[in-house]
Amino acid sequence: MKTNSFAKKYIGDRAFYKRLLAVAVPIMVQSGITNFVSLLDNIMVGRIGTEQMSGVAIVNQLIFVFYLCCFGGFAGAGIFTAQYYGAKDNEGVRHTFRYKLWMGFVLTLAALGIFLFFGKNLISLYLQGRDDGGDPAAALAFGGSYLNIMLVSLPAFALVQIYANTLRECGETVVPMRAGICAVVVNLVFNYLLIYGKFGFPEMGVKGAAIATVLSRFVELTVVAGWTHRHKEKCPYIKGIYRTLRVPLTLVKKYFVTGSPLLVNEALWSAGMAMLVQCYSVRGLNVVAAQNISNTVCNVFNVVFFAMGDAIAIIIGQHLGAREYGKAKDETRKIIAFSIFVATLVGIAIASTSHLFPMIYNTTDEAKKIAAQFLIAQAIFTPQIALLHTSYFTLRSGGKTVITFLFDSVFMWVVSVPVAFILSRFTDLYVIWIYVALQMADWIKCVIGVTLVKKGVWMNNIVSD
Repeated sequence: MKTNSFAKKYIGDRAFYKRLLAVAVPIMVQSGITNFVSLLDNIMVGRIGTEQMSGVAIVNQLIFVFYLCCFGGFAGAGIFTAQYYGAKDNEGVRHTFRYKLWMGFVLTLAALGIFLFFGKNLISLYLQGRDDGGDPAAALAFGGSYLNIMLVSLPAFALVQIYANTLRECGETVVPMRAGICAVVVNLVFNYLLIYGKFGFPEMGVKGAAIATVLSRFVELTVVAGWTHRHKEKCPYIKGIYRTLRVPLTLVKKYFVTGSPLLVNEALWSAGMAMLVQCYSVRGLNVVAAQNISNTVCNVFNVVFFAMGDAIAIIIGQHLGAREYGKAKDETRKIIAFSIFVATLVGIAIASTSHLFPMIYNTTDEAKKIAAQFLIAQAIFTPQIALLHTSYFTLRSGGKTVITFLFDSVFMWVVSVPVAFILSRFTDLYVIWIYVALQMADWIKCVIGVTLVKKGVWMNNIVSD
């Protein structure tokens, strides 16, 4: 009897999983291909040398802050988009799209200013660790040349996210997947041609990798924006979208009040992640290289359950917009349970292959050893990461962005960053044990997340008058 009750509570029927996978699989495929090509990109650069790989990895970590600021800046309006779509309000979707355009312009301008004036100083923060045989000056030079070219891609990235997120929030997940596939094919081909100088192309090393990424961003933008504007019958909200860029002030305030905690959250959280990497880098250039390898590999595997967060934002957001609160709570619980189950399988896969991937790279034996250890540690905590990820998106789906701000970035800066700083600066603790200590500190977040989701504080309709 108890078994049946548990199954009914946490396991859905065939129709439920069919609907869930219809939303999640295209996102998995797009993210999976993107991250797989990032892995190949990483391997191609890693085959050149440790300094090149480390310089590129540091820049990507810094640009990651911009990426997450875009996600956070657009996500606040995206909550409204999903609920507007659920309520069949096309004009509401237009307002959120235009708001995202303005937000993207501001964020891109700010990022360009910071990277142009302070880029090399930021890169050098990661190259002040103990001497372990690497060449920090070379890594800084490679990172600087890579960053200068990558800046061209930032406006295209912002526009891609505006179009792709709006399509996903309105239930269209296949087109962003196709655009992503086109982008990664372009990225992969030109990486090979420009990094190594194949078929008559110049051998450009890390500069070639940056140029390939820039080209892929503009291809992705062309595909996703072109499809949206050619299919107005499927995307009625896109009709007249650029006739005006005006957004009613009352709605701007509404979106900003809901979304600003998400923007600040993503900015602080990504900056916190950058700070954690900087703390690890104190242990030397080998650790920088090892973390780059392990994170890139894990990103390929983790898309399987990370897509569940996006599925919650879309499916649960539409249920809340239609005032189907009971259905929203039931399906959230089942998505979280399914995500943890999938993450357990992913963790086993990562641990089983942890010794293989580092061997592909042209780096030191020490860096390869540390990378394999990072992979095993990350594999162990993968189910925990899945629980935290889906809990975060559940709380966010109903517009409870202040709670997500406290849950995510405040915890990062109050607990995680101080622990990493103290352990890296004032102890000789091995870097893997520092990582484990930070994951164990997240047990507090797990308890808070489960409690808030269970209480249903996130169940809220935010688009009603």
